[in-house]
Amino acid sequence: MIKIGVIGAGHLGKIHIKLLKEIEEANLIGFYDIDTENAKKVENEFGIKSFKTLDELLNKVDAVDIVTPTTTHFEIAKQAIKKQKHIFIEKPVAASTEEAEQIVKLSYEADIKAQVGHVERFNPAFLTVKEYIDKPMFIEIHRLAQFNPRGTDVSVVYDLMIHDIDLTLTITNSRIKRISSSGVAVVSDTVDIANARIEFDNGAVANLTASRISLKKMRKMRMFQKNAYLVADLLDKKVEIIKMKDVEKEDNPFGIYIDTPKGKKQIYYTNPEVKENNAIKEELTEFCNAIKYDKKTPVTIDEGYSALKVADEIDKQIRKTEISLG
Repeated sequence: MIKIGVIGAGHLGKIHIKLLKEIEEANLIGFYDIDTENAKKVENEFGIKSFKTLDELLNKVDAVDIVTPTTTHFEIAKQAIKKQKHIFIEKPVAASTEEAEQIVKLSYEADIKAQVGHVERFNPAFLTVKEYIDKPMFIEIHRLAQFNPRGTDVSVVYDLMIHDIDLTLTITNSRIKRISSSGVAVVSDTVDIANARIEFDNGAVANLTASRISLKKMRKMRMFQKNAYLVADLLDKKVEIIKMKDVEKEDNPFGIYIDTPKGKKQIYYTNPEVKENNAIKEELTEFCNAIKYDKKTPVTIDEGYSALKVADEIDKQIRKTEISLG
């Protein structure tokens, strides 16, 4: 079992504590939270040890799960890595690309496992649709949420869109050629709605929209590739595959057929079964397995850095537009 400690016992931190207690591969030693009053409550609620200092916790574990505000990620990760502790770090990996680059460098020097919490990689709908993805040339993702003051200290690009940046980079596997973006702060001091168009060297294009001021929730990705249209509803955990195949004649009275310059094609639909899982539990289990079996983490520190670099460019373009307009 991997001796692990949680750093940060806020809303998400408590979820991680609860799930780590259920994971067979993990031996949850305890947690550290800077808020002593909250630490006492969490200690009583979950029946696990609250450490008085970060250093004390680090000395008792093999790995740490960092679930603190983004601005604190760098210093905490640096302390953990210097003590040769494996790190799971919530997204975004750091508050700046410079800090993220340092974390990448330190993790390689210390030869430790490092994983970033891009939890949508473990969403059952994404895991299902991933089996059907084959060089998509147009990707459209909408991530809409109702307003919640929690998280508004950062732009919606870092709060929500970064999930879809990571998914896009994962499925395109191509260098970025150009990024165009726009956004606006509506109810908070940071950008609340943003759109980005990402063009890749292989010709693929991704159109990403993220909003935290929507009247309804939506987390949906649509992908167009040769002879197929794929839809993954990441919120309702559903997948729809619409494909075309070559046919010589219309031999199905219920079939849908179209004539194309390349001959007759039949359109058919499938709704693959989406096996339910707990995505957060899944990612934490895989982190423990990477340590236990000495294998690559499913979301590497380099991938977390790459997603942050793209998010930074999008946010920078939006802020530049705001300044020029303001």
